[in-house]
Amino acid sequence: MNETAPARKIAFATFVRRALDDARAMRAWTGTEVSRRTGVSRQTINRWVRGDWASDPEVDRVVAFCEGLGLNPATAFAALGWDRAAATRGVAGPPPMDPDVEALLRRLVDPDVSDAEKFHIRETIRYLAYRPTLPVDDRKREERTG
Repeated sequence: MNETAPARKIAFATFVRRALDDARAMRAWTGTEVSRRTGVSRQTINRWVRGDWASDPEVDRVVAFCEGLGLNPATAFAALGWDRAAATRGVAGPPPMDPDVEALLRRLVDPDVSDAEKFHIRETIRYLAYRPTLPVDDRKREERTG
């Protein structure tokens, strides 16, 4: 780390704190829930909030944290002072957007859609995104392949 390390730690800690505050306020998530949904341990998140790290956070963990909270990792990279082009090199672009998903996203940003409806859309999406994968019945799998 160089002489800007304290400033980077403060900027990243502020980013993480704000993300946690938003998750608590908008989604009623606890620290444990954030950890579960992002795959980043509570200990790691707490170290980030305190700026208690000797070497930079791992890119994969930062990305997982951001994606689990629906944030753009580029914002975290900027707080860390990372070269976004270098950090995202080799990462494929987003897959084509499903028309139904696009329709949901439009509803979420439409000012004419009620907050209650937006809440229900988000909750349904969260449920579907984080539910356990259903096992495929072996007989049905054989029928499809055979």
